Amino acid sequence: MKRVLLILSACLLFAAAEARKPEGAHLALEHPTHDFGDVPRKGGDLVHEFRFTNDGTAPLVILRAMTSCSCLKTSYPKRPVAPGDSGVIRVVYEPHKSEPGVFNKVIQIYSNSADGRDIITVQGNSIDGERSGKAKERRNRTKTEH
Repeated sequence: MKRVLLILSACLLFAAAEARKPEGAHLALEHPTHDFGDVPRKGGDLVHEFRFTNDGTAPLVILRAMTSCSCLKTSYPKRPVAPGDSGVIRVVYEPHKSEPGVFNKVIQIYSNSADGRDIITVQGNSIDGERSGKAKERRNRTKTEH
């Protein structure tokens, strides 16, 4: 009897998990925010790749990405992302185009998902001086992380 209840419970769990899968396309971001730390304004561009998965039931089409600042550039997949597949939204921050101080920049991602719009952010502190060793390591790691 316990075995039957265990098997029945497992079946119900799997059915419930499948039932919660979003209908249509759905953009699921791994991490919607990235912190660049201290960023020297004359230190060159910084790049971060936001990874996402289409965990919906239909192909995901990213229509456009709108930035809150001319200091940001974006690129994203132009072709549909099939259900279960992943992609990358690449954000380039150009610190020389930004004022010194703490920044929190927003990128709005418009797609055919049920939500229609997702938000990703990059933040940090734009400084006129040099980066510390720790900040340089973080910049190099950010560029090479996949």
